[in-house]
Amino acid sequence: MPGRHVTDRQMRLYMKFRRTDPVPIAAARAGFSAATAYRIERDPRPQSQKDMPRRRRRPDPLAAVWESEIVPLLRSAPGLRPIAVSEEVLRRHPELGAGIRRTLERRIRNWRALHGPEQDVIFRQIHQPGRLGLSDFTDMGELAVSIAGAPLEHRLYHFRLAYSGFEHAHVVLGGESYVALAEGLQDALWALDGAPHEHRSDSLSAAFRNLDRNARDDLTRRYEALCAHYGMEPSRNNPGLAHENGSIEGAHGHLKAAIADALLLRGSRDFADLATYRGFVDEVVGRRNARVAPRIDIERAALRSLPPRRTADHEEAIVSVTSSSGFVLRKVFYSVPSRLIGHRLRVRLYDDRLEVYLGSSHQLTLSRGRRKPDGRHGHVVDYRHVIHALRRKPMALLGLVYRDSLFPRPAYARTFEAMLARQPARQACRTTVEILALAHERACEAELASALEALLEAGRLPDMAELRARFMPDITTLPGVVVAHPALGTYDDIVTIHRGDVA
Repeated sequence: MPGRHVTDRQMRLYMKFRRTDPVPIAAARAGFSAATAYRIERDPRPQSQKDMPRRRRRPDPLAAVWESEIVPLLRSAPGLRPIAVSEEVLRRHPELGAGIRRTLERRIRNWRALHGPEQDVIFRQIHQPGRLGLSDFTDMGELAVSIAGAPLEHRLYHFRLAYSGFEHAHVVLGGESYVALAEGLQDALWALDGAPHEHRSDSLSAAFRNLDRNARDDLTRRYEALCAHYGMEPSRNNPGLAHENGSIEGAHGHLKAAIADALLLRGSRDFADLATYRGFVDEVVGRRNARVAPRIDIERAALRSLPPRRTADHEEAIVSVTSSSGFVLRKVFYSVPSRLIGHRLRVRLYDDRLEVYLGSSHQLTLSRGRRKPDGRHGHVVDYRHVIHALRRKPMALLGLVYRDSLFPRPAYARTFEAMLARQPARQACRTTVEILALAHERACEAELASALEALLEAGRLPDMAELRARFMPDITTLPGVVVAHPALGTYDDIVTIHRGDVA
């Protein structure tokens, strides 16, 4: 090619215009710079035919270290970043100066293009309708969502169809587990009213962590059975190769960005309860699905039909209720009504709750707890389960193992601490237990907490007589009911009239 970045057509135009125009005008009309034109004027031969290559304009700052030090570094550690090489070279030769960084990065890039190792190749795929659905989890901590003022540590289970882009998201409170996958996937399939021919997930590394071989094999069988129930071929991408799940990995960022935008428009990241936040996420996902509704309709026609019913999306365990009026499961203590002490219960574990059965009779639903980060036991305690016993033994509150989890709201814990600081321990325990009993018996837990907050802000301790008077049931007057008895002759008249009608 004659000149730098000059095409054959441009060269022909330049030669044509040069017959009548000076160099700058001919170059402008041909579409390149005057400097290039003057270079062509000096030597019109193509670059490949010139004897001498273009010389450096300044001395090579890396000449003394490139072959002797930098190239051996690149060969011994192929994954080394250019910035790390730059820092190491400057540590050894500070006289080179920080200005070599861009030169070094460009030189390393060119060297790797000629001498570097072969790289992995991503093969773009053509997706067929109804063929592939993908599942993955993504952490939502960066969005700083809170429930009633308390930070919500959670993930999203994210399902997506590769062809149409249909999405479903489910808020997960625990980690990446089979239970979360089974519940989220089935919710997605029933919302879609069909199942793809193949389902791909990541390797569920978090679910497999700390499991022995038998537990891993069991988890694999359960996942395969779940897919078989819906007629889907199960598959997983290879560990550490996120691009094999590329149809959903990229969508994670777009979905999280959409939720972040919706939170900004909402004006608050705090939600009254978990159900409200889940509804918010469902609304965001629904708007995204509405944009690809025509493609979803095309893909829905190619999906497999759903089976008559869902399959199990939970784990089951048998537990025994101890004399502490509770049971321990997965290093978490759960309280239950004391009438169940001594019984064996069947527990269904979901991601966010436990369903408790005595035989086939459902007894109660409990929020699912998690053990503490340091490995200590967690506690999920409902004070209503034990308040009747605490009233008989109020001093048990002082050293109770799960005392912090017993208080339903922070105001109750603050009140107990304030009373311990200013009253004898026996009196503080007795008054606190009576306050909890009042909240239970009068069903005024929230209102009582507000009253306790006001007392603490005023520097006062609660008085049980005042609280009982304030939260006692409203006294209502029974309406007077007057019953008027009709005369007996009225019945004779009714009978006479009836006989006349029959005749």
